[in-house]
Amino acid sequence: MAEVSEVLMSVLSTIRVPRPGDRVHKDECALSFSSPESEGGLYVCMNSFLGFGSQYVDRHHTRSGQRAYLHMSRTRKAPKEDEENSGSGDPPKKKPTRLAIGIEGGFNVEQEQYEEEVKVVLFPDRQEVTSDDLATMPDLVRERVSLAMAGLMSADSVSHALQVQQWDGEVRAESRHAVELKQLDNGTKIPPSGWRCEVCDLQENLWMNLSDGRVFCGRRYFDGSGGNNHALLHFQQTGHPLAVKLGTITPDGADVYSYDEDDMVLDPKLPEHLSHFGIDMMTMEKTERTMTELEIAVNQRVGEWEVIQESGATLRPLSGPGLTGMKNLGNSCYLNSVMQVLFTVPDFQSKYVSNIDKIFDEAPSDPTQDFKTQVAKLGYGLLSGEYSKPAPDPGEGSESSSEPRGDQVGIAARMFKALIGRGHPEFSTNRQQDAQEFLLHFINMVERNCRSGVNPSEAFRFLVEERIVCQQSQKAKYTQRVDYILQLPVPMDQATNTEELQEAERRREEADSSGAPPPAPVRACIPFTACMAALSEPETLTDFWSSAAQAKTTATKTTRFASFPDHMVIQVKKFTFGQDWVPKKLDVSIDVPDTLDLTALRGTGQQPGEELLPEVAPPPLMTPDVEVKGILGSHGNEEDDSLYSPLLSPVLDDSTVSQLCEMGFPLEACRKAVYYTGNTGIDAAMNWVMGHMDDPDFSAPMVLPGTSSAPGTTPTESVSEEHLATIVSMGFSRDQATRALRATSNVLERAVDWIFSHLDDLESMEVSEGGRSAAESEGSREPPPGPKVRDGPGKYELFAFISHMGTSTMCGHYVCHIKKDQQWVIFNDQKVCASEKPPKDLGYLYFYRRVTE
Repeated sequence: MAEVSEVLMSVLSTIRVPRPGDRVHKDECALSFSSPESEGGLYVCMNSFLGFGSQYVDRHHTRSGQRAYLHMSRTRKAPKEDEENSGSGDPPKKKPTRLAIGIEGGFNVEQEQYEEEVKVVLFPDRQEVTSDDLATMPDLVRERVSLAMAGLMSADSVSHALQVQQWDGEVRAESRHAVELKQLDNGTKIPPSGWRCEVCDLQENLWMNLSDGRVFCGRRYFDGSGGNNHALLHFQQTGHPLAVKLGTITPDGADVYSYDEDDMVLDPKLPEHLSHFGIDMMTMEKTERTMTELEIAVNQRVGEWEVIQESGATLRPLSGPGLTGMKNLGNSCYLNSVMQVLFTVPDFQSKYVSNIDKIFDEAPSDPTQDFKTQVAKLGYGLLSGEYSKPAPDPGEGSESSSEPRGDQVGIAARMFKALIGRGHPEFSTNRQQDAQEFLLHFINMVERNCRSGVNPSEAFRFLVEERIVCQQSQKAKYTQRVDYILQLPVPMDQATNTEELQEAERRREEADSSGAPPPAPVRACIPFTACMAALSEPETLTDFWSSAAQAKTTATKTTRFASFPDHMVIQVKKFTFGQDWVPKKLDVSIDVPDTLDLTALRGTGQQPGEELLPEVAPPPLMTPDVEVKGILGSHGNEEDDSLYSPLLSPVLDDSTVSQLCEMGFPLEACRKAVYYTGNTGIDAAMNWVMGHMDDPDFSAPMVLPGTSSAPGTTPTESVSEEHLATIVSMGFSRDQATRALRATSNVLERAVDWIFSHLDDLESMEVSEGGRSAAESEGSREPPPGPKVRDGPGKYELFAFISHMGTSTMCGHYVCHIKKDQQWVIFNDQKVCASEKPPKDLGYLYFYRRVTE
């Protein structure tokens, strides 16, 4: 022990006590998914606070020279029985009484289920030092090491801090209608019990309107349960905003909902409002679950296999390489589904998994912040099979269930999720997200990190050819753009079961008017061929500016493929806007084929004898208070708009801009919409917004034609050296980085997005040794090379699809089905099972791979 004491003394200067702000990784290995519960435990460096599994700790010791590690191991506690849960094998759990996290009475996110053992291990000889051993060592060693151990044990881990934020879902605001609420003197008195909906006689989920005392049932839930929406319909007919849920009234309060504010609210005058209709709040007893209790019950049920199993079948669990489940980290099913599919693609496997040793050897000192390292770690975790093991039964030793559950230990991609979502307003949160948007976000991250070397996202990249024909001159214009996803329209008017749908709508209307229970919903059946026909048919452009006619006219636009990628991703456009601009999901069944031939959709380019539209820019937007001489530069003329003053701000209709902003669209996008539609009103501007929502610079600052600067900047404005260095480190030149920063008002995040959406222009900026780009030289140069795309036959076979359940991309649940060795497998977070009836007609994202003959 004296020898160990000497070693500790020699490394004492490297042992640190965690301070506020230090990132402590004590729950997950930086290079694998090992944890303190894993075999061998976790070693936490007592200097950098990085965690490593037993297979990687020697590598870190060799590279860093650090010798002192805190070894943490946890073993599951023996299950205890209690009166409430006798024989289940589960330790008693305190039921949540509050819709909250990290607050007394809320969800307990970290149950006491493990016994923990800690000790200091000294490398390279792996000498062990326990707390008892420290008691026999010199005071300096004992105090310093004990303090560091205690600090590490008490510090919040990074994963815990990211996963759990104190949140209270019960904080309710006072309704703006409560104080001045007008109550009708209609003589209505409400009895203390025996309530029924006035329309459908429902006896539960009843709400009394606080303005007129009428009683109606509540909203219908997504699964068909709940009420029949009669309380909501009453508000829509009368405008009376507040309602109280009968059965929740107690001396302490009640559930009050404001239909106008669309939220649960507080009514400070509730006793007075109830008394108006003969209800004595002090004598009422609770007979119904409050909305909070209902929401808690729903949150406790999230993840149950029964919700999304196929036709109630008992599915056979699978495990092994490529069959690894992923834990749901709180609405992370969209991420889980996308990454499961991507690591079925050979390009991602070879880029990140086949080269994992090289990637780890080249990783920076903090691999938790390195994109390539964390993607490789995730890929290996999914494909290796090391974590594809059945989860321990919480009731081990009991015979409560003999059927396989399909749950796995799986992997929890916390580091990956934190890194991929860092700085993003949506993916950094625990809210549900759109799987298609996440797929594009991840591809964008791959593009940024693969500017040199193999880029696996090329497997999805393809060129789209757009042909626009001016109907007045019959001259054409051809453009190409890069895309990664084919968006498939859903022509609802092409449903094959129209009569059945009309009959279902008639029965629903009758049920609503009579108060009868709603009929079973009928799903529209849309032929896949109809969707493809809608995709390929020409689109009419009514406000096309023709350079041949020098005026606005009508044109037709036809979209075709200029190249076919190795892997084709198809998004069914199920999510749309209703006439009231409320997002909705189309409930459709599409007979998506197992094989797909897109050969007929290949573009042909300019046809023999076909004339092209002249390359002349449209005239500038003119407004009454802007003169031509104020728009043209000192050398400008009416045919040349390349010298517009970048200091001139366009005159926009503020009221139209405000209306668009109130709909939730970004300010800069609203300004562009009004500008490019010539201040012609809200309808034209809205059409522009809907047609450009997918543009990469949709919300970027507006740049006037002929300039590369956003309003408020000039071409000579200085840029941040720190921002320059960041962009240059991604592989871009200084000139390219400068141009991007000047085009985005010196905002780094916008500059990075801008630079990746202008790659074609930037690749032509060949920088000479003197620092001037080739564009500035007087000599001519070759046209810029196009983006790198693969091309081949347009024949494909389906190998995966991602399905969504719920009414919106912002809620619900995602699962994916992947074809493995000619067998369909369903991945539902931690559950991996053989699929009995893959619902290919209900998918949201479909993944095809090229068939080579």
